[in-house]
Amino acid sequence: MSPLAFSLALAAAFLHAFWNLLLARARDPESATAVALVAAVVVFAPVTALTFDAEWAVWPFIVVTSMLQLVYFALLATAYRKAELSFVYPVARGVAPVLVLVVSVAVLGHGTSVAQVVGVLLVGAGVLLVRGLKRPPDPHALWFALGIAAVIASYTLLDKRGITHASPVTYLELSMIPAAAGYAIAVVVAKGSRAVRAELGLSSVVAGLLSFAAYALVLAALERASAASVAAVRETSVVIATAFAAVVLHEQVSRWRVLGSATVVCGIGLLALR
Repeated sequence: MSPLAFSLALAAAFLHAFWNLLLARARDPESATAVALVAAVVVFAPVTALTFDAEWAVWPFIVVTSMLQLVYFALLATAYRKAELSFVYPVARGVAPVLVLVVSVAVLGHGTSVAQVVGVLLVGAGVLLVRGLKRPPDPHALWFALGIAAVIASYTLLDKRGITHASPVTYLELSMIPAAAGYAIAVVVAKGSRAVRAELGLSSVVAGLLSFAAYALVLAALERASAASVAAVRETSVVIATAFAAVVLHEQVSRWRVLGSATVVCGIGLLALR
């Protein structure tokens, strides 16, 4: 993995953790997410128009990844109703890079190194340790979290190929328009427009802009490195989010989370090797 790709993926992890922190602090996270997605699509529309770069071959990828993004948000919202953020987020983000590696090697026939395999597995193990081993009250929450991981792995592998037919900003804007519209409409129908308007504010808008920028960085990294490596480095956002929770929200950080953080650091160190 090149230093540039590594830096892009790690920057994306920081931005991803931060915009999740902003949404987690919202009074109504679902409505805040709807505002964030629509704001991101609207703000980046002029940028996309001025820098539009896409081939006709990109459209099948856009259609499928848009559907996956919509499923992702639907599963995420359901999972958060069944379990806490500290359970769902690390499981989903930690299992995803392991799935990417398995599919890349077993199904797509991509080559990999011993260091990369060990690195991906260490990152996956580390983020699970950060989460802890306590089961949530609702046993179905685990299946929703694993479903989210499968969706993340799916659009990561898909976007690895789709990004070859468009620039990162163009690709992301085109894929997010249907997903953002579908999610926002669903939230309005379920909660009413008043609930969404109540979350109109700087925090939600900034969260949306950062979410767009974070995935644009991921797409740029996918142009320069394997999907497994990018996915693994990106999932260090779990550790970063834990640090934000300790510093900003003053949460207790257990020894298991410290051990998990150290494991993740070792994993991404191996991924940085050529």
